[in-house]
Amino acid sequence: MKEILSIFIAIFLAEFGDKTQLATIAFASKYGWFKAFVGAATALVLVNLIGALVGEKLREFVPASVLHKIAGVFFIIFGILMIIKE
Repeated sequence: MKEILSIFIAIFLAEFGDKTQLATIAFASKYGWFKAFVGAATALVLVNLIGALVGEKLREFVPASVLHKIAGVFFIIFGILMIIKE
């Protein structure tokens, strides 16, 4: 349970105020909160299911420490790209 709570907090904080939440706000203003919530929640569940399944499969071939480093590099790259775009 401790791991699930840690994951929840990390994802919640990472997603709060991001583009997905802003898109959900826009959809809610057009379609209502319930449709926006169900659509966004379903999409996020599916995207995260894919991520979890891929991550578990990668674990068979790549050590977790290497996966963490690769993820860190991608975060840095995406951060730099976001800065450059502005």
